[in-house]
Amino acid sequence: MKLYTSHRAPNPRRVRWVMAEKGVTDVQMVEIDLLSGEHRTPEYLAKVGVPHVPALELDDGTCISESIAICRYLEALHPEPNLFGRDPQEQAVIEMWTRRCEIYLANPMMLNVRFSHPALAALEAPQPQVAEYSRLGAEKFMKTLDRRLADHEFIATDRFTIADIVAVVGLDFARLIKYRPPEGLENLARWQDACKARPAAKAGV
Repeated sequence: MKLYTSHRAPNPRRVRWVMAEKGVTDVQMVEIDLLSGEHRTPEYLAKVGVPHVPALELDDGTCISESIAICRYLEALHPEPNLFGRDPQEQAVIEMWTRRCEIYLANPMMLNVRFSHPALAALEAPQPQVAEYSRLGAEKFMKTLDRRLADHEFIATDRFTIADIVAVVGLDFARLIKYRPPEGLENLARWQDACKARPAAKAGV
């Protein structure tokens, strides 16, 4: 298998983190240069179908894009450590928190960086109002997470899951603009430190 990835983008890091948690080492890494537009070439689009990373190319030529879909596939191949839920109830709770973390935290923080970082102007023109609006929305959800984490070690369950990966990768991506969460969110800070201290957190940074 091949993973088309980019160290400039947050979503591929989710996949690399999952691979590291599970000890998956038999996937060839193919770095895609986003700033040069390599993800928009006819060759890449013919293979993947969309100008996005990551994408996982299977041995039969099938390509799976979208980071969570790739992570689910890897979970099916390598069930332990479990990141998506052991039974229907736990799977639903993890899915709920994963979607919340993606929609209300990770995506807004990515937009904040994307539309404010000078180097990313090569991809799209800066939009300060969009960046600011996205940051404020993400910070609102950070308060929700801080309350949740007051009596939970991790976001969705009593162990580290894909919901934590989605949230911490999205939040950590903002280091590119030297962003720090608002002061006073002590539970969020404790959780973030715990996630980043995991050996697998270094995957692809």
